Amino acid sequence: MDGLESKHHLNGSMFTKNPLLDPEEFRRQGYMVIDFLADYYRNVEKYPVRSQVKPGYLRERLPESAPSDPEPIETILEDVQNEIIPGLTHWQSPNHFAYFPSSASIAGILGETLAAGFDVVGFNWMSSPAATELETIVMDWLAQMLSLPKSFMFAGNGGGVLLGTTCEAILTTIVAARDRVLHRIGRESIHKLVVYGSDQTHCSFHKSAKIAGIHPNNIRKIKTTKSHAFGLAPESFRLAIEEDLELGLVPLYLCATVGTTSTAAIDPLGPLCDVAKDYRIWVHIDAAYAGNACICPEFRQYIDGVEKADSFSFNAHKWFFTTLDCCCLWVKDPNALVKALSTSPEYLRNKATDSKQVVDYKDWQIALSRRFRALKLWLVLRSYGASNIRNFIRKHVDMAVLFQGLVAKDERFEIVVPRFFAVVCFRVSPAAILKQLYSSCHQHCPKSVGDDSVNDVNQELLESINAGGRMYMTHSVVDGAFVIRFAVGASLTERRHVISAWLIVQEHAHAILGRKNCPCSSAPCEREASSVSSSLPIHSILNVIGPC
Repeated sequence: MDGLESKHHLNGSMFTKNPLLDPEEFRRQGYMVIDFLADYYRNVEKYPVRSQVKPGYLRERLPESAPSDPEPIETILEDVQNEIIPGLTHWQSPNHFAYFPSSASIAGILGETLAAGFDVVGFNWMSSPAATELETIVMDWLAQMLSLPKSFMFAGNGGGVLLGTTCEAILTTIVAARDRVLHRIGRESIHKLVVYGSDQTHCSFHKSAKIAGIHPNNIRKIKTTKSHAFGLAPESFRLAIEEDLELGLVPLYLCATVGTTSTAAIDPLGPLCDVAKDYRIWVHIDAAYAGNACICPEFRQYIDGVEKADSFSFNAHKWFFTTLDCCCLWVKDPNALVKALSTSPEYLRNKATDSKQVVDYKDWQIALSRRFRALKLWLVLRSYGASNIRNFIRKHVDMAVLFQGLVAKDERFEIVVPRFFAVVCFRVSPAAILKQLYSSCHQHCPKSVGDDSVNDVNQELLESINAGGRMYMTHSVVDGAFVIRFAVGASLTERRHVISAWLIVQEHAHAILGRKNCPCSSAPCEREASSVSSSLPIHSILNVIGPC
C-alpha cells in the first residue's frame, strides 16, 4: 500500500483501498446518500419552508478548521441533518410559493448524479463527443416541443446550447450583438451602444450589459404601465430609440420578456421585433420562467413572434423538473456567438474541429469548461415524456387558478394584475383597510388611507406568514404597490397545499387587521372582528372552481 492507504489502515479507518473512487465504498456510501435524500423528501413538508436561522449560525456550530483525519459518512450525514438542514430554505417543499419554482424530479436528480459521476469536461467535441452530440439532439427536441421555427434548429443553420443561467444567455447574446455592430462601426464606438428593456426586465439584463462593457447610462429601462399589464409597449420602445438616435447613440439590443419576475407579464414579441428590425437591433427573448409552459399548445401563443427574434432562452431548472442549473438558449446565427467568444490555442486543436463538421460548445459560452447538462435533461424527457411534462405544468396552472378564485371570493383582498401562468399577485385591498379603520369610528377623521399605509399592511402580512414557517411567498412592487406573489410550481405541491396556504393567509390577515387602530385614537375602534372578516368555511373553499 502507498502512504495514504497505509495510514488509513493503521488508524483503523474503514478504507483499506484507495478511498477516492473505490467502487464498493462508492456503492455503500451512495446508497446511504440516496436513502438520506429519500427520507428528506418524505419529510420535507414538516420543515419550516423558509429557514428560521440567524446570520452566522453555522460558524457557531462547525469547527474552526477542517479535520486532519477522515470522518465516516455516517457522522457527516448526521451533521447534514442537524446543522445544514436547519439553514436550508426548502425549495422542494410543497408549501414553497416564493420567487419562481425550482422544480426537481427523480430523473433530474439522477441525471445530475450520472453527469457528476462521469465528470467529463465537454468544452469541445473531441473532449467527449457524446456530451456535445446529446446536447445538440436534446436542444432540437426541445425546439420541436416549443414549435420554434427551423431557423433556431441545427438543421436550419441555427442551434441551441445549455448554459447555467439566464444571465449567461443574456450576456453571451449581448456580446455577440456588440461585436457584430462594432465590427461595422469600430470598437472605439462602444460608448455609443444602447441596450433596451422594460422596468420589469430581470436584473440579470442590467448586470450582463455592464459586464459586456455597455455604459451604465446607456442601459434603458422603459416604463411600463398597468394599462398594458406591465408589458413593454412597442410605441414606447420606438420613442426611446428615436431619442437615442437624436443623441448620436447606436441602438444595439432589446431584451424582451415572456413572464416577468414581478408579475409574469408578457411583452408583445411580434410588434417589438418589428420595431427592432427597422433599426437593425438584436432581439433576445427571455422566457426564463414562462417558456417552460409554452410547450403546452394553449400557452404557445405567448411566444408568437419568436420567429422574428435573434435568440430565445428559458430555464429548464425553473419549471421543467430539471435540477439547477440548466438554461436553454437558441440562436439563429451561431457564428455570431463563435466570432465573439471563440478561442483556439494550439493545445485545443484537433482534426474534428478543423473539419468544421462538429460543434465546439466552448465557443458558444463565456467559460471554457462546461458540464454535461444534457444528460439530466435527456433523462427528464425520456423518463416522463412530453405529454406528462405538459400535464404537470397544467396542474400547476390549475392550482394557481384555484388560488385566484379563493382570493376573489374574499372581499378584503384584490388581484392586482391579471394572472399569467401560475403566478397570482394579490394584496389586502385599500378598501378593506379603510373599512377596518373607520367602520365604527365616531371621530371626524379623514376617511382615506394612503398608499404607504396599504403597502405597510401587506408587507406586515407577508412577513408574518413567512415567519410562521408553514408556507413561503415573496413580493414585488409594481406601479408603487406592494404585491404578494403566490407562485405555484414545486413538484410536490397538490391542491390541498394551495387550500391550506389560503387559510394561512386569511388567518394572518384576520389577526393583523384586527390589531389596526383608527388614527384618531390610541385604542382600537369598537367593532366585532367578525364584521370585517369574510373568511370562507372550508366546505366552500373546497367547492371553489376558479375562473379561467
